[in-house]
Amino acid sequence: MNILRLKDILSEKGVSGKELADKIGVTPTTISNIAQGNNFPKPETLIAIASALDVDVKDLFVSTKEAEELTTLYVKQGEKMVEVGSVDVKKMEGK
Repeated sequence: MNILRLKDILSEKGVSGKELADKIGVTPTTISNIAQGNNFPKPETLIAIASALDVDVKDLFVSTKEAEELTTLYVKQGEKMVEVGSVDVKKMEGK
């Protein structure tokens, strides 16, 4: 499970990964890997991301309470299972 909300925050702020990368001096690939959960950034990178997006560092993370309620979804690709996201099962049961 990706514990960072970077993809959501970029969307909320209307900022592209490339724009963020340019602001903090990393490559767009680095931002993409962080947003996809493929790479966890160093603390100084987290601070730079938070500053560039004008959010608190803690806002970059999924709430632990929310994370407990989420169920991870996987799809089979060849022989591997690949994580594709997560859903809040409790919210879906209410629909």
